[in-house]
Amino acid sequence: MHAQQIQDIILQAFPGADVSVISDDQVHFTARVISEAFEKKSRIQRHRMVHHALQAVVGEALGREIHALSLDLKTPQETQ
Repeated sequence: MHAQQIQDIILQAFPGADVSVISDDQVHFTARVISEAFEKKSRIQRHRMVHHALQAVVGEALGREIHALSLDLKTPQETQ
């Protein structure tokens, strides 16, 4: 799995979001997502939203091809 694939999946689930995904080895990923969809959501709810979106597309690859996924999830207001 490549960082761009993960970025595309997240963008599909969160249209209009600012998404960047990086990886040095294509198994450990860091994703930063800025989206209005996170408004009034707890940190855990935000993580579940992203994991659910990825799980729906990549299924078992989430644990097999993506060994680790670090998430930085914010609303646009939280980045100002």
